[in-house]
Amino acid sequence: MNNKKIFIYIQIMVMLVSIAAIIAIIVGVRALKIAEKRPVSLEQIALRSNDIEFTEDLTFAGERVPLKMFNIRERYERELLSTCYFHSNTMLLVKRSKRWFPVIEPILKKYGIPDDFKYLCVTESTLTNAVSPAGAVGFWQFLEKTGKEYGLEINKEVDMRYNVELETEAACRYFLKSYERYHNWTLVAASFNAGTRRLNKFLKEQKVNSYYDLLMADETERYVFRILAFKTILENPERYGIYVSKNLEYKPLKYKTVVVDQSIDSWADFALEHDITYKLLKIFNPWLRSNSLKVKKGEYYEIKIPVRPFNLTAEYTKEATGGDIMEFENDSIVEELN
Repeated sequence: MNNKKIFIYIQIMVMLVSIAAIIAIIVGVRALKIAEKRPVSLEQIALRSNDIEFTEDLTFAGERVPLKMFNIRERYERELLSTCYFHSNTMLLVKRSKRWFPVIEPILKKYGIPDDFKYLCVTESTLTNAVSPAGAVGFWQFLEKTGKEYGLEINKEVDMRYNVELETEAACRYFLKSYERYHNWTLVAASFNAGTRRLNKFLKEQKVNSYYDLLMADETERYVFRILAFKTILENPERYGIYVSKNLEYKPLKYKTVVVDQSIDSWADFALEHDITYKLLKIFNPWLRSNSLKVKKGEYYEIKIPVRPFNLTAEYTKEATGGDIMEFENDSIVEELN
């Protein structure tokens, strides 16, 4: 290769490097501009992980957790760290707790169940009507057989495991029955996961009477500590870096109740008669499992009908605002649409 060709080759390489550098600068500048428009700052996106210090006087349902035992402390710390640094999930739990704790807490109080059991509900379902691979359903994850045993109606048209209030009452009845056996709320919580038969077997075989001294399957060994981790963080989320704006919390659902004592041929027609959509009807009454309902003589069902702002539909909001984008920072939208 002569000198002229070498010179041309070098010029081409310099040109290619220059073009690549210019492209990189353009992409970088564009990325910074996009980042500036994000709803959160770059500092918020960059997460810093810190070790977590926690109090020594931790309790569940008034019963002290023996954190001086190294294995107990480490098991609790494992759940606390994994929950604390699972930011998206934990933030959603904070939001959901604002909607559902006001529903669950009075029922626990009515039955004399310690308030801490609401965190058991968080552990079971993350405050959603979840369905497990084993067929457990609802906020409290009852199997069909257990649900019927504790008074829940379950058939093709109705499944009251999806009714938060009624399933919570069924859970309370379970807790009371279990407490009669163990006289210890921590063991009651463990029995809800493992079942009383298995828990009794462990207690008898290992000759101990405390949950914290039992060797069990990993799921049950972690169960109470998950409850404790949710309790720790949800009682004071800001302390653990979880900040939720008041106006973005999930507000308790607002509704009126309609008593149905006659069979319904079409829930879609029923919904339209009450100025809501079929979808909204099912969101507020997820225990309705069919498009119709046969009501026997002397029976009745209470149907929740959402009220503003929870009854708004896409068509209604489009018509009311002329297609403009609506802001839902608070319930002031109710007055604007009236």
